[in-house]
Amino acid sequence: MALVGFGNVGKAVSRVMLEKRELFQKIGFEPTVVGIFEKKGSWIDEKGLNLPEILSYGESSPSWVEGANAKEWIPDLDCELIVEMTVTNIEDGEPGLTHFREALNSGKDVVTSNKGPLVIAFPELMDLAEKRGRMLLYEATVGGAIPIFYAAREALLVNKVISITGILNGTSNYILTKMTDEGGSFSAALREAQERGYAEADPTYDIEGIDAASKLVILANGILKIKKKLRDVKIEGISKITPEMIDLAMEDGYIVKHIGYVDRNKIEVMPRLIPKSSPLAVGGTLNVISFETDIAKDITFIGRGAGPRETSSAILGDILYINKIRKENM
Repeated sequence: MALVGFGNVGKAVSRVMLEKRELFQKIGFEPTVVGIFEKKGSWIDEKGLNLPEILSYGESSPSWVEGANAKEWIPDLDCELIVEMTVTNIEDGEPGLTHFREALNSGKDVVTSNKGPLVIAFPELMDLAEKRGRMLLYEATVGGAIPIFYAAREALLVNKVISITGILNGTSNYILTKMTDEGGSFSAALREAQERGYAEADPTYDIEGIDAASKLVILANGILKIKKKLRDVKIEGISKITPEMIDLAMEDGYIVKHIGYVDRNKIEVMPRLIPKSSPLAVGGTLNVISFETDIAKDITFIGRGAGPRETSSAILGDILYINKIRKENM
């Protein structure tokens, strides 16, 4: 395999792979990383890279190739899987979109944490994967460590998912939880979220619902099998929520949450009143995703929606699934 993107998530994937070597050996999984690509250059060795050395010494490692980039190397690199973890870009999906296309066209499976290409071109990419006989898995793009797509694909295979409801952004959930539990203004709660590292310096995508809407697009395409784009989502952020609104809701037994919802007729992200006893009433930075199904009825998943190690759990789950399927089809 090759890792494309070596930020916090890429490093976490590498560290967890080293931690879990004994487990991998027990299940017959023997991964070899032949390339790691980042902006300024890459580590490349088709016999297998020394991950501890790279994690310790970075560009001082002898396998470092200054200026080598993923776009040029992916087509001819001798590997079976590309793990794409570059920064999400929902404007045009790049550079991830090109990486996806190059990988699939050259006969490589793809696992990703990058929402951008899927938000921009989900149907095209899945069609390309099918035509090339490859797999494209994206568990880490929605819900962090929560195995949403695996559950829909495997455990709930007999079910038709009718609708999906959830809190898909930990930053907005932290802010609303802070305002609910301790009072205070939106701006004060946002400032604390930034100080704690839960919100970016520019939090627009989180607080205005764009990040959650992007995840809804992936859920719509990936689970409900309906072709939706970001422009189809009705979006309302949380920046206009006041302490007075929260207090009024609580007097009636409700709390204000930023909820994403999609079914075959509607797709939206907006503040909604949720009963205090609802499974959706999770606090802090947690994510929650609830399926309405025809057979199992309502099933709710709660977990950590972000964090490098949490995201690596989803990425490695996808990698192991592809390894299992490929072995079965040998």
